[in-house]
Amino acid sequence: MNLQDLGLTNEISAILKEQNLSGFTIGRVTQEHRERYIVSTGDRQYEAEITGNLRFTANSRADYPAVGDWVVMTTYDSDFAVIHKILPRKSILERQSVEKTGEKQIISTNVDYAFIMQSIDNNFNINRLERYLSICYSSNIEPILVISKIDLSSEEELRKAIRELEIREKKIKYILISNITQKGLDQILKLIQKGKTYCIVGSSGVGKSTLINHLLKENILKTKEISKSTNKGKHATEHRELFILDNGGIIIDTPGMRELGMTDNIVGIQATFQDIFNLTLKCKFPDCNHISEKGCAVIEALQNGTLDKDSLENYRKMLREQGRFQATVAEKRKKDKQFGKMAKEILKEKKKNKY
Repeated sequence: MNLQDLGLTNEISAILKEQNLSGFTIGRVTQEHRERYIVSTGDRQYEAEITGNLRFTANSRADYPAVGDWVVMTTYDSDFAVIHKILPRKSILERQSVEKTGEKQIISTNVDYAFIMQSIDNNFNINRLERYLSICYSSNIEPILVISKIDLSSEEELRKAIRELEIREKKIKYILISNITQKGLDQILKLIQKGKTYCIVGSSGVGKSTLINHLLKENILKTKEISKSTNKGKHATEHRELFILDNGGIIIDTPGMRELGMTDNIVGIQATFQDIFNLTLKCKFPDCNHISEKGCAVIEALQNGTLDKDSLENYRKMLREQGRFQATVAEKRKKDKQFGKMAKEILKEKKKNKY
């Protein structure tokens, strides 16, 4: 295996040349374990950590390496490496951090396609799907919906779910699969192209790890079923990991996500709710809140039945969430600026007293 098998592109090669980085070893991050990384060069894997300078200059966790990143590093004979630089990312699949308000958490990087998995038995939820679509569209990642566990539902239940999907999200590609019978697996394999990177995202217990085991043709990843007592997924995958398939496709497994908060990128929400966004441009007043204003194209569409009420409510909810995130970021920047100003004044006063 070589760097091309890991997805090395001409763009990455050009960056290495432009920035005169030929003296370093290039690799791709395949695993992340709390600031310890596994980096592959194609023919060899290294356990790696970042330099102190990279840690010191990082403004947030988003500035640390993530699975999917291309990095340059110094390697040692003991299969150990030190990462000096993260190369520019083609795409970033990210969400609002669960642990720290106003910060982003990277799911994976340099992704071309995202398989969004929802199981038909208890996890199928279009509101949640629209959240996944938004984070995909915000980074120009093509989403593909995978509806799993179809062996656990009746034909009528499947038809009802598809009807609901086609009303709300007409343009999304979808595949129906069963990890028990492996029905639909061939459709996924046909979509996967050599050298392209695919990320599998979804809640715990929907079958992400089982699907990857089928694609790899071996039981590499641990799997767990839905908890019967809580009806929620159990975490089987505890970290993100990148794999190379026999057909040359590159696939990233991720832990299950129960929360998927919006960040500050409005592009993804606009792309997901394109019909609603287009309606807002037709409103009589540019500052229309789409609640009770006269001449509101959104309210008119809702009243005449051409706009789905649930879709509009989800759109409003996600915009409010995004607004709160932006306000938090702005407040943090304001405090950082005030702290920086105070630190400069203290330093200036110390120098004055010294003389």
